[in-house]
Amino acid sequence: MTRKKVSALVVFSIVVACFILTAGCTGSDGGASEEKSISIGYVLWDSEIASTNVLKQAFEEAGYTVEITAVDAAPLYQGLAAGDFDCTVSSWLPVTHKAYMEKYGDSIVRVGKNLEGAKIGLVVPTYVTIDSIDQLNATRDQFDGKIIGIEPGAGIMSATETAIADYGLDYELTYSSSAGMASALHKAIGENQWIVVTGWTPHWMFARWDLKYLDDPKGVYGGEEYIATLARKGLEQDKPEAYAILKRFNWTTADMESVMLQIENGTSEDVAAKNWVDAHQDQVDGWIGKA
Repeated sequence: MTRKKVSALVVFSIVVACFILTAGCTGSDGGASEEKSISIGYVLWDSEIASTNVLKQAFEEAGYTVEITAVDAAPLYQGLAAGDFDCTVSSWLPVTHKAYMEKYGDSIVRVGKNLEGAKIGLVVPTYVTIDSIDQLNATRDQFDGKIIGIEPGAGIMSATETAIADYGLDYELTYSSSAGMASALHKAIGENQWIVVTGWTPHWMFARWDLKYLDDPKGVYGGEEYIATLARKGLEQDKPEAYAILKRFNWTTADMESVMLQIENGTSEDVAAKNWVDAHQDQVDGWIGKA
């Protein structure tokens, strides 16, 4: 064999060995080669704007490129089931998003709870002198026969449609947005007018104004809710480090409301999230595995 042929064979062997070595290092064995990107879908509720932006900051601290996409509830669940998003921290269960989980739940992974003590229902200022949904018909004129809602397709809107039917309410449910509902509430309180809105906790409006939930004796809105983290199928295998961060992410109603209130007061979403992260660095380090 000539020197050229020997050299060529040696080079070829080295290339093959390097290829095998490289291939052996790209398995799903714990994240050294994990792609450092994550896509998060969320609904445009003030609560979910806050949580998604805080989680985005946490992922960025862990070295990820993060894409966040705001959609309505139905496309959010469709997107997760189809793998268009990696995850969301915007799932309100067991009542608010029950219909979406019934439809898409088999194609989505439940990662865990990220906030407990959530609630939905009909909300009025505390100066309103009724305390229960079943008193609404008797005071219809004071409320102008309207319940101020948010965007169509939201779980709380479906629950309110059910409440109108179950309680036999002679009311019109008006569709708007989270911001539109809060604006109408702000205006009514400024004029000391009666108003009933679709509301939920956590929300900054409870930190700003004196509000109360109307009692729900028929249990249409359910009891205490929680906010869940969901992921697309395969995320744990594809990106185990990112999945572990999602698994550890959780915070409190007070945490969330503090971020929401900053945003409502004019702070940009990313700056409000960073302010919270900077003030709770130990907690964030725990989420991303530094603690």
